[in-house]
Amino acid sequence: MNFSKLPLTQAMLTNLDALGYAKMTAVQSAALPYILQGRDVMAEAKTGSGKTAAFGIGLLHNLDVKKFRVQSLVLCPTRELADQVAKELRRLARFQHNIKILMLTGGESFGKQLGSLAHQAHIIVGTPGRILKHLNKESLDLSNLNTLVLDEADRMLDMGFIEEIESLLAFVPKERQTLLFSATYDEEVKKVAHTLLREAAVVKMTAEEKPNVIDELFYETQDKTATLVNVLALKKPKNVIIFTNTKLQAKELAEELVGRKIDALAIHGDLEQYERNDVLVQFSNGSTPILVATDVAARGLDIKELAMVVNYDLPHTKETYTHRIGRTGRAGMQGEAVTLYTTDELEKITEYKDQSKRIFSDADSLEDAQAFTMKPEFVTLVIEGGKKDKLRAGDILGALTGDAGLAGKSIGKIDIYERQAYVAIQTQESKKALSYLKNGKIKKKKFSVWVL
Repeated sequence: MNFSKLPLTQAMLTNLDALGYAKMTAVQSAALPYILQGRDVMAEAKTGSGKTAAFGIGLLHNLDVKKFRVQSLVLCPTRELADQVAKELRRLARFQHNIKILMLTGGESFGKQLGSLAHQAHIIVGTPGRILKHLNKESLDLSNLNTLVLDEADRMLDMGFIEEIESLLAFVPKERQTLLFSATYDEEVKKVAHTLLREAAVVKMTAEEKPNVIDELFYETQDKTATLVNVLALKKPKNVIIFTNTKLQAKELAEELVGRKIDALAIHGDLEQYERNDVLVQFSNGSTPILVATDVAARGLDIKELAMVVNYDLPHTKETYTHRIGRTGRAGMQGEAVTLYTTDELEKITEYKDQSKRIFSDADSLEDAQAFTMKPEFVTLVIEGGKKDKLRAGDILGALTGDAGLAGKSIGKIDIYERQAYVAIQTQESKKALSYLKNGKIKKKKFSVWVL
């Protein structure tokens, strides 16, 4: 289980140790020896199992840094997942100077990506649609590719990317290593795997992984919103994702909760990319405790510590139910999943009574708490400056704890993007922080700042 047992360079091992990678996870231990040998791999492992490092270490170990050509391509179903993967690969790549990792996804300027591609890259991380657009416009060359990775292949197929992936394969050398990572392998994924992989090593970790620890509660109710408020008042979760089946329901429920002084934001397919970013940043940094989402909008969203999932609407399939509630109770933490249903849905609910651990109750058993309110711990400040201004999290933290005089504990998550930075500040200190950032300087420079 030690990385030192693998044929990795000392520089790589030193960096892994500095990053806190003490021992390999189960999927890393099983998959990495095959990946380092150049074998195709078909791995079944859920989110949070360490799969990004499993393929990332392999890609970086096999990289020829002096060869400024695209040698590895990682395909992801969503922009958010691509961003997470690219960040993790950059951390793993610190052992060697001049490794260039480029992210190509929708929602970003195509022209700006053209400029970045003009200087070449070693590793590309992106979504199938945008990668294919660059290939068709001949702004991306994959003729030197030696490793192709499909991350979260089941979600990719679920989101209808199969045609793009098939078109994309025409631009990829036939002699290559292919790595397929998926949380589940249904018949459709296996069919695609058969066309992509050659004599693949099969790594199945889900049986060995500890299942999420989740309390599953079901409430029969004639007023879902009232019951939802009563559940929130009883459980007082730190953060919650509430699932609805339509975009309109997500929007209306979030607005109704805000009207009841319960802070919430909605995420759905009608949002522009920048609006989606704003919502996700606020939820992940604690500036809003509740995210109301549709299944499609929530794909690729990975919140490591999620206290509760609520099925405001019954999912269309039991597989969707499993995907939804699997977002809570990760990493050994206790999670809670609450499902609301009406008497009209009693027939549908019978199929969920196949497990004794699920608890079914009447909403009348809950104490009435309609005066309950829920406010966020943090407020998000937006700084009109980012990576292009060479702004780092340490610069912002230093300005706020130094000249502004804020305590370090009052500053939460800091997210740096290309042109903007988002800073979570404890609510009671937010006015002080905003006042300083508006009038003071970061790295001897003034930036526009506002409250999100």
